[in-house]
Amino acid sequence: MTAAPRPPHHHTPPPVPNPEPKMHDTLSTEPQGTAALLVSSDGQYLLHLRDANKPWICDPGTWSIPGGNREGQESSQEAVERELLEETGLSVPLTPFTVVDAHGPDGGTGRIRVYLGAWDGDADALPCHEGIMFRWFDAAKTRWLTMCPWTAEVIALHQRSTPVPTPQTEERSAGAGGGRPRPNTVGVHLFLQREDGTVLFGLRHPDCAFAPSTFQLLSGHCEQEAAVACAVREAQEEAGLLIDPADVELVHVLHMVDAPGSQPMVGFYFRVRTWRGTPVVREPDRCVYWTWAPADNPPQPLVPYTAAALAGIRAGRLYTELGWS
Repeated sequence: MTAAPRPPHHHTPPPVPNPEPKMHDTLSTEPQGTAALLVSSDGQYLLHLRDANKPWICDPGTWSIPGGNREGQESSQEAVERELLEETGLSVPLTPFTVVDAHGPDGGTGRIRVYLGAWDGDADALPCHEGIMFRWFDAAKTRWLTMCPWTAEVIALHQRSTPVPTPQTEERSAGAGGGRPRPNTVGVHLFLQREDGTVLFGLRHPDCAFAPSTFQLLSGHCEQEAAVACAVREAQEEAGLLIDPADVELVHVLHMVDAPGSQPMVGFYFRVRTWRGTPVVREPDRCVYWTWAPADNPPQPLVPYTAAALAGIRAGRLYTELGWS
């Protein structure tokens, strides 16, 4: 008797594991928008007032938080760190916090990955290259603000999920050696001096958050750069002047606080006697006009710490402390 033929054996290959996702696949699933929620040690939130006269931006005229879209092959982390540095001059550790939906100016919906960071500093001292100003607010005050909807959602989530830290006392914050380390803002000030001894002063715009309608030396805050490079950059950006770094001479250092517990500032004062160009107003929202005056008879009113630094320069001192108890 002939046995029935066996059915052909079909070998089933083992399952092929899914390949690792490629970078562009991962990026395509990431939210395009990023933002940074910065919280102070006493539980306040750093908010940014967006320009009300730019209808093409998201949520014009509202209080929001710093941030922006990813560019090219950036990860969300890279994008939020870049945006925070560009908008505030800050570089602080950031950790992922949440993802929210937001509505764009065209009515579309996008997603924003929000990161959380800690910072204690003077909001008025931050450069504001976009929008109107930065301010600290506690959660209770945000209900009275015209808030960006998704920012209000993020703050409410943070309130529910994170206990508010106990505020530090002034004595602990400001006492010598009595508190935790505090970041210091670094300012650069140009003592531009002509052959006749007069120095360049600028009248600050009346709408400036800091020292409106007050005279100040040409100055700015250090970004991701050395102090001399900052001095050269600010001279060109603010007054259209070209300066050789070799012609920049340090003549004074000022270390100050406005009040106990406030953000400390280190100011470098550089004398420059040679430059190219004539001062012009290139940032009319910050400076009304430039004028030359003797250092011992400056125009008034003058920013108080500038007066202290000028007194130190005239006395030949290299260093001044101001506001420390």
